[in-house]
Amino acid sequence: MTTAAACLRLARGRIEPGEAALLLAHLLGRDRGWLYAHGDAAVPAEAAGRFEALVARRAAGEPVAYLVGRRGFWRFDLAVTPDTLVPRPETELLVELALARIPADAAARVADLGTGSGAIALAIAFERPRAAVVATDRSAAALEVARGNAEALGLGNVAFRAGDWLQPLAGERFDAIASNPPYIADGDAHLREGDLRFEPRGALASGADGLDAIRAIVRDAPAHLHPGGWLLFEHGWDQGDAARALLCDGGFAEVDTQRDLEGRDRVTLGRARSP
Repeated sequence: MTTAAACLRLARGRIEPGEAALLLAHLLGRDRGWLYAHGDAAVPAEAAGRFEALVARRAAGEPVAYLVGRRGFWRFDLAVTPDTLVPRPETELLVELALARIPADAAARVADLGTGSGAIALAIAFERPRAAVVATDRSAAALEVARGNAEALGLGNVAFRAGDWLQPLAGERFDAIASNPPYIADGDAHLREGDLRFEPRGALASGADGLDAIRAIVRDAPAHLHPGGWLLFEHGWDQGDAARALLCDGGFAEVDTQRDLEGRDRVTLGRARSP
């Protein structure tokens, strides 16, 4: 039997210290604060072996979120699996911008396209309990994860539909449509590096320039927005100009791009014009 501190020392130099602590705390059913305060705590041989296996998988590039099955986003701790994209902090900007355009004191209808783990839809549903949120995804496995997250959070104002982007929403209109679609170019070398190698390719890449999904969403969104309704979507740091052009060409008004905390173009939005 070894100690917690000894386990962390063995992982040193192979993965980041904070990641090692997170993996060990997960295995022991503790938080990282407890772990640092109890470095002399005994770790059973079976748990130490499982920890070593997780360290090896992380060293090979597998995302920590998949190894522990959870990822923090907004106010939540969400279940994630290799069937879903790992929620990222920069996507919280999309949530913030959507919330600013959804009334807090009135009913509204909101759609989240390509919901994955449900992160965006659930954050909006939580902050706007009077809103009816519909989340779509073409992956049945991802929708199962998202439904589980909604149930765990006790959110009854979000529904899930299977299908590509707006296809499951035929005949329906919304006050806001949000999406974090795939936006990496198919040939981008980053898809073969680091964590991205383990995430679902269909949630990451979209055509030769990465804009195929965004084009489809911008093309179809006007038929699903009330006049004055908003379309908002995340995109790559170098796609702001192209995203604005697509919205302008699609007849949207008040087109704008907002930057993330690192000063990079991250979310573009536009408003449906009145007839």
